[in-house]
Amino acid sequence: MQTEEKETKSLEELEQIAKQVRRDIVRMVHGCQSGHPGGSLGCTDYLVALYFKIMNHKTDFNMNGEGEDLFFLSNGHISPVWYSVLARAGYFEVSELQSFRKLDSRLQGHPTTHEGLPGVRIASGSLGQGLSVAIGAALTKKLNNDAGLVFSLHGDGELQEGQIWEAALFAPHNKVDNLISTIDVNGQQIDGPTDQVLALGSLRAKWEAFGWDVLEMNGNDLADVIRVLELAKAKTRKGKPIMILMQTNMGHGVDFMMGSHKWHGVAPNDEQLSLALNQLTSGMQDY
Repeated sequence: MQTEEKETKSLEELEQIAKQVRRDIVRMVHGCQSGHPGGSLGCTDYLVALYFKIMNHKTDFNMNGEGEDLFFLSNGHISPVWYSVLARAGYFEVSELQSFRKLDSRLQGHPTTHEGLPGVRIASGSLGQGLSVAIGAALTKKLNNDAGLVFSLHGDGELQEGQIWEAALFAPHNKVDNLISTIDVNGQQIDGPTDQVLALGSLRAKWEAFGWDVLEMNGNDLADVIRVLELAKAKTRKGKPIMILMQTNMGHGVDFMMGSHKWHGVAPNDEQLSLALNQLTSGMQDY
């Protein structure tokens, strides 16, 4: 069915969903002692806003996605947050989250398509590729006179991939103005702070110079995420693709994970899981 109820949820209800998603994330990564909790926790508010408020999407999933908005996760290593949001939105049973990264699971460490997991249209995690795919999908919708929008999410460390900048040139030149891309600007990547690994400079100046309409938002303030995404939707179909620079804290919501690249790809132990869950209180029923 189409998720009609997403438009009626209050900010408080969305915040409760975000807390539950963060609980899902730490449980999933702990359960298999593998995965990427830091970026997943940081991007939770964005994905909750997208699937429960912003996007026009259908849970009776098909690969073509005709007549609905599409989302592509380019930084596929933060699959825990995406899987949780898809399950909580009704794409598959919440109980399946317990199979994350286990043998024969549809919930692989990086999203894939051959398992047929509803909601996933491309295999991702090979960084740098997602923007090109999103542009292709957006162009397809324009050619088919499809009113749907295309959304994509990228890591800031991912901007060190050359393919990103080829795509960045292509989209404005071809007036791909039904695309809203977002960069998770948390300043961290697997090897350390981005400024130390390969400094990115002024992202606003770069994307504006490439011809994109650039917005900024606080990715850990759900109200601001909703406000800026709504503004971005209002700016579509005006000749330019849109890039949102989203400031987040890696590990947001769990104090001992916040702001450190060390939690990019490390699973919590039993004691750390208990501490994290105590911080992530939620009124929603757990699986």
